Amino acid sequence: MVKIRVHGRGGEGAVTFAHILCAAATYDGKYGQSSMGAGFERRGAPVEAYARISDKFVAERGAIIDPDIVVVLNPALVRVVDVEAGMVEGGRLVVNASKPLGMKHEATYVNARRIALEILRMPIPNTVMLGAFAAITGLVSLASLEKSASLMLAWLSQEKQKANIQAIRAGYEEVKHG
Repeated sequence: MVKIRVHGRGGEGAVTFAHILCAAATYDGKYGQSSMGAGFERRGAPVEAYARISDKFVAERGAIIDPDIVVVLNPALVRVVDVEAGMVEGGRLVVNASKPLGMKHEATYVNARRIALEILRMPIPNTVMLGAFAAITGLVSLASLEKSASLMLAWLSQEKQKANIQAIRAGYEEVKHG
């Protein structure tokens, strides 16, 4: 089982990231379990979300204290939250940042905020980071991410749904082609 912890601020889509990721895993024939951290999810407050992906049924729920992969949606969090806490040896990070932040574990940096502003016209990086995550880890396919995002974001207008799919593709391409 691969354990993923997502750090963000309320309103940046950390919980939605975990839900879309796990739905994509099921489209790829795997099992996924997503949940959100305990506490209040108010706009701007630090939040955590969790995703577990496996080839076998996932019954475990709740907080992930020993993640294999950590996703950081807001680079300012590294100053106030120990995002690397409990990471397994050899764990890796996927960080929304325009430059390296001096992490202890292997990290890939993607300027998801810039891409989100270009495509979504909003600084919500989660869908860009989903594409980057897929390109970096290979845990889910791009096609499954697009399918699960369409399902999970069906409450948005068609225009916003299409923009989010475009953001996923842009994050994927940013990593694959630099």
